[in-house]
Amino acid sequence: MQTFKGVVVSAKTPKTVKVTVEYTYHQPKYKKILQRTTKLLVHNELEGIKVGDKVEIIKSKPFSKLKHFSVVKKI
Repeated sequence: MQTFKGVVVSAKTPKTVKVTVEYTYHQPKYKKILQRTTKLLVHNELEGIKVGDKVEIIKSKPFSKLKHFSVVKKI
């Protein structure tokens, strides 16, 4: 399973949080390592998750059209 660590950006909806995940990749033409961020909608069953918390997320079954990850634990 794919696991990622990110920071909660939005926690407005009851069981959904928006998490930003930073990753690096190698750009072959210019031989550089670049850093990118992506925002993911994540299913949240845990209590007490708020904006600014660091969380660990895991890829899971699709919960809706845009939610394919769920929160494992708060770091």
